[in-house]
Amino acid sequence: MKVQNPETQIPKTPQMNDRDFINDMLSTEKYMTDSYCTFLNEASHQHLYDEILHMFTETQNCQRELYNLMFKKGWYALEQADQQKLQQSYQQFQGYASQFPYNNMMQ
Repeated sequence: MKVQNPETQIPKTPQMNDRDFINDMLSTEKYMTDSYCTFLNEASHQHLYDEILHMFTETQNCQRELYNLMFKKGWYALEQADQQKLQQSYQQFQGYASQFPYNNMMQ
């Protein structure tokens, strides 16, 4: 079952419309946050790490606002999760937790 707000209607023309522009911006923000994550995982200079972390946070917040806007306008739909599949995944990964080196810290 889809979880979605009523879709805000837009003209269906070859020209880009509001939905196209916002979707393009959302895709760009997602790409940027992924790239910032890679940098943050590999940064060795603390000041540069701090600067990129600040930029990452701003970009992530922008991505979230664009997602919320698209969802509000009905341009972004989600699939409702099946409870049985969720329970199976939870049990599967719960079994993996005992393999973590710091398992005692997670309890």
